[in-house]
Amino acid sequence: MNASHFIRFIVLFFAIASLHAQDISLFQQFNGRFDYVAIGNTLNIAENGPFGPCTIATTSAADLSLETNQNIVAAYLYWAGSGTGDFEIAVNDIPIIAERTFSDALDANRVFFAAFADITDIVSTLGNSTYTVSDFDLSNVITPYCPTGTNFGGWAISIIYEDDTLPLNQLNVYDGLQSVPTFLSITLDNLNVLDNENAKIGFIAWEGDQSLAVNEQLTINGNVISNPPLNPANNAFNGTNSFTGDTNLYNMDIDVYNIQNNISVGDTSATITLTSGQDFVMINNIITVLNSQLPDATIEVDDYVVNCGENEIELFYTTNNFNSTDVLPANTPIAFYLDGLLIGQSQTTNPINIGESESNTIIVTVPEDSNPNLTIIAIVDDDGTMSGIVTETNEDNNINVVDIELLVIPDIVTLPSLIGCNEGFEISTYNLYDALIDLEYEADNISFYLSLDDLEMATNSILIPSNYSNTSSPETIYVRLESPPCYKVYQFELTIENCPPYVPNGFSPNNDTFNDWFNIQGLYNIFTEHQLKIYNRYGDIVFEGNNEKPWYGKINRGINNHGKTVPVGTYYYVLNLNDPDYRPMVGWVYVNY
Repeated sequence: MNASHFIRFIVLFFAIASLHAQDISLFQQFNGRFDYVAIGNTLNIAENGPFGPCTIATTSAADLSLETNQNIVAAYLYWAGSGTGDFEIAVNDIPIIAERTFSDALDANRVFFAAFADITDIVSTLGNSTYTVSDFDLSNVITPYCPTGTNFGGWAISIIYEDDTLPLNQLNVYDGLQSVPTFLSITLDNLNVLDNENAKIGFIAWEGDQSLAVNEQLTINGNVISNPPLNPANNAFNGTNSFTGDTNLYNMDIDVYNIQNNISVGDTSATITLTSGQDFVMINNIITVLNSQLPDATIEVDDYVVNCGENEIELFYTTNNFNSTDVLPANTPIAFYLDGLLIGQSQTTNPINIGESESNTIIVTVPEDSNPNLTIIAIVDDDGTMSGIVTETNEDNNINVVDIELLVIPDIVTLPSLIGCNEGFEISTYNLYDALIDLEYEADNISFYLSLDDLEMATNSILIPSNYSNTSSPETIYVRLESPPCYKVYQFELTIENCPPYVPNGFSPNNDTFNDWFNIQGLYNIFTEHQLKIYNRYGDIVFEGNNEKPWYGKINRGINNHGKTVPVGTYYYVLNLNDPDYRPMVGWVYVNY
């Protein structure tokens, strides 16, 4: 794509500057089997001039006659006159209000107006018919204009139609309001003339006088063009309609010229020059019809997908070839930019026919430090250097801009630790949901993980969070709370503490496999340095044990009965946990058989 190639009009010079004029510029473009005709009529009852009648009609009519294979696609109504404007008129009694207005001036006292309305619906409905413009009343404003012959009013309709028998053309509608008080030059760029047969240019002009023919010429590429006898070379603006042959359109012109001998195959531009040595003429509308077979690539980013915490974006896009007269070739390059940085490239897969599209996807990667709120620019016909390889009907519509918000994961929130009682070997059992008591959540939206990688991938979650045994101490648990469109992350520690042992009241060492030993719960393999001493009721020590030596009711201390089971009775224990957080525990245990 080359930005200098879009169609533009450049006004090069005015000998007498207009006070309020609007430069002629591109209004609408049609690419395909299109052509046009124009009809209209004046409100003047005679040619104006210092001795002409100072009266003006409020209504006039013209006939439209299209062939059956000419299908109306657009109809543009222009009307103009002396004064500041009548912007509410009627066509076949249908009220019309100006959608756009124009103004120009010969001097401070002589101002003129023009107006535009799209009446495609009306003309499509009525078709071939007589079109009558009414309620167009300039009677009260023309009197000051009459002595200088600048009193006028008129209207014209440009009808663009499609005809399957036509070649593929590019039809451009330009409008504005510029006067030609000696010299006006306009350059059309970005032409690609493939065949100049039936090439044409047409005008809607106001206030031209048939009687004034002083250096009044129309040239294209330096060649004078004319349609004699209707439009002589020295009197281009003489109150005629080239389409109908009418010669009584006082002070207005609807002219069309064949320019096939004035523009050549391969031309990429054309220069139109209008001159008038005496007559004040205002150009309101220019239409060109050229056989220019070109594609027109446009692109739209239809949708995108971003994942939480990722800087990759999947873009869904469509490449179009709508406003075109030729196929868009396969492998037309596409580039994607962020802040001027190329972040992705693609290309069309297949040739795209006139009026058709092709959809595709691409994954682009934005820099890690990118602002979460970013703007991506997609450009079709861009080789990655902002340069294109395809000549198009319009080089200024290859860009599509899309605003995207990355899904940034909030900072990890640390929750209070869960403390578990040591069940041995620094292992405990936890209900992980207990760590979330201060959060509002639904169970289906919560999952627990042992690593951030698993959390981000949503894999290997802890299966039974309500009954989880740690694998290390301390151990970090990561929590994923779904919070569309993203999720929140929490973490907490699982820690172990040695909880107070539970000492049973008694046991029965009878080898029945039930309660056969002095099972002090929460002691063994937890308080691994503990010492246990057992005394009989006389204060004699009968047993001394540790983490590897629990008491099964056997005597291993004293001077008698080593290895024998103690008699039934109550015994006194002293349990020294050898833990700075606990004092020795003492109490009674009953041994029974």
